This record gives sequence, structure tokens and C-alpha cells, in this order.
Amino acid sequence: MSNDLYSISEIAAMFGVSTRTIRYYEEIGLLKPKRNHNGHRKYGKKEKIQLQLIFRGKKYGFSLDEIKDMILLFEKDPTGREQLKKTIEYGEDKLHEVTQRLEELMQLRREMEQYLDVFRKTLDQLGEENR
Repeated sequence: MSNDLYSISEIAAMFGVSTRTIRYYEEIGLLKPKRNHNGHRKYGKKEKIQLQLIFRGKKYGFSLDEIKDMILLFEKDPTGREQLKKTIEYGEDKLHEVTQRLEELMQLRREMEQYLDVFRKTLDQLGEENR
């Protein structure tokens, strides 16, 4: 399309999601596309950037409410300062969660290794007893 405007199907294909996903983001207030004279949604550069932020946020485990907070802050403060503050706050929380989860996974790994060692020794002993 001209003027870098995209239909809902074009923008959905661009991000590899369904049009229903795009509509859902609109329903919950993450996107506010313009509409043409026929009432069809038209997505521009702003919505494309917002979708990039949404998918990046989801990739890093942010909730849709957190993503919405960050996106809406930019509309209130075009300098981006408040958005960056909120992003740092959420990012630090998420980093703490990830660190905690990694520690839990490392503990789980150590426990699994210990059990496997015990099972291998038990299997070896059973093999010796049957000889």
C-alpha cells in the first residue's frame, strides 16, 4: 500500500500472527489504528512500532498489562523519559525473576544429577548381584 499504511491482514502477515491477535490487541487498548472511509483498519508506522514492542515484551515475559503501561506512557510523554523509567523498573523486576528461576533450575539439575548417580550405582550393584 502507499504511504506505508497496511491492512489488518498485511500487518498480521508481517508479524506472523492471526488477524484475531491484532484485533485482540486493539480491544485491550494496545493498538489504535486509523480507519479509512469504509471503516477498514489502517496500520501505519506507529502501530508497526507498537507491535514490535508488544512482541519483544512478550518474548521477555512481560504481561500484556505491563506492555500496555509502557506503550501508553509514550503517548503521555513523547520524550520517552517516563516510558524508559517504567521499562527499566519492569526490566529489573523481570531480570530478578529470571535470575531466581535460573537458580531454581540449577538446583533442580543438581538434584537430578544426584538421583541419576544413585540410580546408576544401584543398576551396577544389581548387575553384579546377578552374575
